[in-house]
Amino acid sequence: MERDQLADFLRRRREAIRPAEVGITDGPRRRTTGLRREEVAMLAGMSVDYVVRLEQGRSSQPSAQLLGALARALRLSDDERDHLFHLAGHRPPPAEGAARLARAGLIRLLDLLGDTPATVMSDLGEVLAQNRTAVLLAGDHTGHRGDRRSIVYRWFTDPAARALCPPEEREHHARQIVADLRAAVGRRSGDPAVTGLVDRLRAASADFARLWEEHEVAVRRADRKTFLHPRVGRLVMDCETLVTPDQRQQLVVLTPADAEARERMELLKVLGTEEFPAGSAGGTVG
Repeated sequence: MERDQLADFLRRRREAIRPAEVGITDGPRRRTTGLRREEVAMLAGMSVDYVVRLEQGRSSQPSAQLLGALARALRLSDDERDHLFHLAGHRPPPAEGAARLARAGLIRLLDLLGDTPATVMSDLGEVLAQNRTAVLLAGDHTGHRGDRRSIVYRWFTDPAARALCPPEEREHHARQIVADLRAAVGRRSGDPAVTGLVDRLRAASADFARLWEEHEVAVRRADRKTFLHPRVGRLVMDCETLVTPDQRQQLVVLTPADAEARERMELLKVLGTEEFPAGSAGGTVG
């Protein structure tokens, strides 16, 4: 671990970010160049004291999980993220691990979209990042572990995952996510992360096994989805999916499809960040 180099790199990256890039208001009295340490701590979900010790070269070796959080908070590029891991004495995440860290450019787009619900997902349906409005609409999906990271797995194994989707649309949505996963399997032929997920899904869900055998293939791009929100009711949203060149990550953007949905989204933003009702935060996000 190169403490001095790590400290210098973190400090310079923090000073290089404009507050507006991460959704923080840059007021007229602001004197700090870039972000404050407490703002980095807030974005990375760690204590201010630890950020201070990292920048002063006095910290213990940060974990890989903590480094991933810092990379997202500081909007590091893939090369910068790998450099951060090297300085901290860790190997950078392998290709599969890197795919589970939202790309810096997509994180910036989340910030720029602001009040428009947007989510960064992997090609296996893992939610890598959400903006605040997406959390208000569909709940926070970033804390799952293991197979439950995949919305495909949760959809077919957890009834709560289907709570936001109207019953009459569930078959269509199920076919969509299975066809999209089938396309990922084709692109990543022989990848044990993909084949293992499919095998466990086939064993856990007869419904998934039925749809998988039909061999439908379709990459998700544009669609219209209905959300049954527990606080504001029915919202019809247009869904646009933007895919990275390597097709490993996608940005899913949701916009109201009609005036009623716009009004209900405005109401939802006014209601704010009160706790999402239990049992309804596992459903569709894209």
